[in-house]
Amino acid sequence: MPQTVLQYRKMIYSSPLKYERLKIMSINKEEVIKELEPFLAEKLDVYQKDIKDYWQPADFLPSFSSDSWVDDVKEIKAESRELSDELIAVLVGDMITEEALPNYQSWFNRLDYVKDVSGVSDNPWAKWIRGWTAEENRHGDLLSGYLYLSGRVDMQAVNRSVQSLIKFGFDPQTDNDPYAGLIYTSFQERATKVSHRNTGALASKKGAKKIQKICAVICADEKRHEEAYQMLITEILKLDPNGAILELAKMLKNTIVMPSRKVEDGFGNNLFDDFSAIAQSIEVYTAKDYASILEYLVNLWDIESVTGLSSEAQESQEYICRLPARYKKLASRYKVKQQNTTIPWLAG
Repeated sequence: MPQTVLQYRKMIYSSPLKYERLKIMSINKEEVIKELEPFLAEKLDVYQKDIKDYWQPADFLPSFSSDSWVDDVKEIKAESRELSDELIAVLVGDMITEEALPNYQSWFNRLDYVKDVSGVSDNPWAKWIRGWTAEENRHGDLLSGYLYLSGRVDMQAVNRSVQSLIKFGFDPQTDNDPYAGLIYTSFQERATKVSHRNTGALASKKGAKKIQKICAVICADEKRHEEAYQMLITEILKLDPNGAILELAKMLKNTIVMPSRKVEDGFGNNLFDDFSAIAQSIEVYTAKDYASILEYLVNLWDIESVTGLSSEAQESQEYICRLPARYKKLASRYKVKQQNTTIPWLAG
């Protein structure tokens, strides 16, 4: 009797009987996630380091125990004055998105079969979730520290926005499905990487070396995270192509929602549309980036070549493969509506 889902799949593929081949369509997701545990355990050391080997926010911010702290703060204030209001607003929006971390860990721990049931579980999925959260936590802390010292933002408004985003929650429309969760993070981590990379590049053009370096180290984390999630989906496609394709199509039909969609200023004013319009206008994150990420993932996972699919999954496969061209076409026509766009979070 085969010991793993993959062995079972190979046995069914080699069977000359059509009804035996059809059994492949009903692989249990719990079995797939369970089978991936040794694989993920082996990869933990590749994608997560010892804490002592990580950078920390204090590495990039002034130390008030140092005699140079006054000059260090002045340096941040001086370089931040060279940044446009729009770029500062995007930095704040990115920081608020990172600071809503409790939402993301709560969501991850709702996903079936991967959740950390005790909070201290040795299960590889649980260890990954906690390690990923610990790494992400540094991002918001670092950006928040820089922006506070810059003097460019209304920190009370920023604090209210962080609190509101956590309070109002986060629904990525994954229905607690582990495949959907890993698809979402595959996309979202790459989107976050793109946003930080482009923000850093704009800052660099203004000579703002500190914030450029901050964006670069955060971007490197996001790159490592996206590769881990994308690798896991690659393995799921080998074990359960039918389930993975159906879930990917479902996610894309709803579009990949942004985690900061419910951000408010504490007075009932939703700020996401303004934040999104500003990011589009200065080309930090655009409709073209969304289309590019989708095209990248479809090619990375070689969706067009996936076999062993039901008729429904084959239809979904065709739908997925058509989407990148469609989104690229739509993105080329997209125009940012700049009228009535206010710039939130700026200091007086």
